[in-house]
Amino acid sequence: MHSTLEIITSDVLDTRHGFFTRKGGASSGIFAGLNCGTGSSDQAEIVAINRARVAEAMGLAPEALVTLHQVHSAKAIPVTGPLKDRPEADALVTATPGVLLGVLTADCQPVLFHDPKARVVGAAHAGWRGAADGVLEATVEAMEALGARRADIRAVIGPTISQAAYEVGPEFFDRFRDEDPEAARFFANGAGDRLLFDLPGYGLWRLRAAGLGHAEWTRHCTYRDAARFYSFRRTTHAGEADYGRLIATIRL
Repeated sequence: MHSTLEIITSDVLDTRHGFFTRKGGASSGIFAGLNCGTGSSDQAEIVAINRARVAEAMGLAPEALVTLHQVHSAKAIPVTGPLKDRPEADALVTATPGVLLGVLTADCQPVLFHDPKARVVGAAHAGWRGAADGVLEATVEAMEALGARRADIRAVIGPTISQAAYEVGPEFFDRFRDEDPEAARFFANGAGDRLLFDLPGYGLWRLRAAGLGHAEWTRHCTYRDAARFYSFRRTTHAGEADYGRLIATIRL
C-alpha cells in the first residue's frame, strides 16, 4: 500500500524514522499527495488515510502516531502514548518504544533527534520563530529529562526552505542581529533592501552550540522542488488558498 511513498532517511539516526515527501498520498488538487495536515482544509478522512499510511510505513498502527497543535512555540513535551487531544507545543520526546513522534512542516525545519545509548528520541517543528525562541534546545532538555546526554544526541534537519528561496526584510534581520550579533552570518544580500535567510544553517548553529554530538541537514529545499515537497511560501507566491503539510516521524 505504501510502496509509492517516498521516505528520506539519514544514516545518522540509528532508529526507525523518515522525512516523508508528498509522494504516494491520497489527497488531490492543491493538496495532491501525502498531505498529513489536520489543520489544512483538505478532507479529514483523506488526511487520516495519509497518516495511516505513514504509520504503516513506520511499522505501527495509525493510533501510534502522535502529533501536536503546532504554534511556533519553544515548548517540548514528553509523551508515552497516544494523546486524547493535541496539546499546543512544537516538539515531542519519548523513551517509550512503539510511539511514533510526528511533526508537520511546509518550509519550516523538521528536526529529528536520537540518543542511541539512552534510547530516547525527539521531533521538533522549528520555523524561524521557534528556532530563535529555543525550541531545539527545549527538545534537547526534554530528552535529557528522560535520561539522554546531549553529547550522545544526534539531530538531523529534514527538507526545509533553503537560503536562496527565503527572502526577508530588514526588520527581520534586525531582530536576529539584536538578539545575537553572530546570527548576522546567516543573512546574505538579496534584491534592494531584501535579505536571504539561511534557516537550516541557523538551525545547525543552534544545535551545535547546544553541545550535540552530531547535527546535519539533508539538504533538500521545500520551495524549489514542488513535485516532492509542500511549501507555504511557494503557495503564497502562487496565490493558492491552502497548502499540504509534510510529515517527519521517528520511533524507537
